[in-house]
Amino acid sequence: MKLKITKKQKAVVKSYIRAVAGAAVAMGIALLTDLAPEYAVLIGAVAAPAIKWADRTEEEFGLVLDK
Repeated sequence: MKLKITKKQKAVVKSYIRAVAGAAVAMGIALLTDLAPEYAVLIGAVAAPAIKWADRTEEEFGLVLDK
């Protein structure tokens, strides 16, 4: 069985995964360090856009080195 995923659906899934990763970073920082929760949330809020920036396949915001 092969799933047919459109380009828009793939972008939605990748966006969701980035949001989960950002939340995981914030949760991990809050649990593993003695930082105030406000700082952990701030770092988590920066994590998701940083993940998108580092993704070379993102056309509108990614780190494009091949062009």
